[in-house]
Amino acid sequence: MLNISIKGAVAALAITASLAGTQVGAAELRYAHVGAEGDIQTVFAAQAADGIKTATNGEVTVTVYPASQLGGVAEMVDGVRMGSISMGHHDFASLGKLVPEVAVFNAPFIYRDGAHALAATDPESSPALQAINEKLVAQGVRIIGRIYRGDRHISSNFPVKTPADLAGKPFRAVPLELWVSMVKGFGAIPTPVEVAELPTALMTGVVVGQENPLTMIASNNLNEVQSHLAMTGHMRAVLAVFVNEEVWQGLTDEQRASITKVLDEEADKSLQMATESEAKLVEDLKGRGMTVITKADGLDVAAFREKVSAQIKQDFPDFEQLLGQIEAVK
Repeated sequence: MLNISIKGAVAALAITASLAGTQVGAAELRYAHVGAEGDIQTVFAAQAADGIKTATNGEVTVTVYPASQLGGVAEMVDGVRMGSISMGHHDFASLGKLVPEVAVFNAPFIYRDGAHALAATDPESSPALQAINEKLVAQGVRIIGRIYRGDRHISSNFPVKTPADLAGKPFRAVPLELWVSMVKGFGAIPTPVEVAELPTALMTGVVVGQENPLTMIASNNLNEVQSHLAMTGHMRAVLAVFVNEEVWQGLTDEQRASITKVLDEEADKSLQMATESEAKLVEDLKGRGMTVITKADGLDVAAFREKVSAQIKQDFPDFEQLLGQIEAVK
């Protein structure tokens, strides 16, 4: 662990770099994420950057580095923790090595709908998230917003209707413990693959399937390497927007309030975008040649829920109280 003064100096660089000749109190923030062009998360980051500049009258400018330009998920989280990257976003579980319980917000089958997911992950009002944020702040990171990307579904090179269809097959897992547990619940063999390497892994047969929101499947043209889409909706895909704590405290109260307001507004827009786009994306992917499997075609979502929930309960017993708090959110 680095001395806190060194960490502070590194964090300060994320704000003060390239400030020569700019107004007093100005800040330039480096915002990293792994999303590809066309994904809701990429639209979110671009619009948030514009909104923050406007809301702070140009005092805070945000430069966005999408598509893993500053490294994969682990490098991004480490960068934000150290302050070499000011802020970023990814699944809540990506912060699990700092505070393991934060992964609960990505647990499968826990949100009633997208609105519930946003309410349960609101840094200003969610008791569960506020408690975890206190622990994250002690590690140098703070969650300040969230993004809704839509439901996650399973794509594969063959029909998938029950967990038995995936038994013994290599299936892509996001390189995080929660996803490994979930894929075990699917009945498959979890095979961690970074998102930037996913199309190649699917094309070469390293994995025969994966799961993601429809926006990601379409924007990454996974239809070119996957033939089937099972509408399991096993996870409401909500991402955490997080910032280096010393960078955050280096901003004024007014700047922080403006940034929070912008991120809340963009979160609502992301939910609306995801909701409106799902039906269109299904038709789009059908048009690209994918076979879509629903409950009407024999997809047994209840079987997936039972198997996955049992696996998560076994692997993450500490989630129980937090799951109760999330369920209670209106």
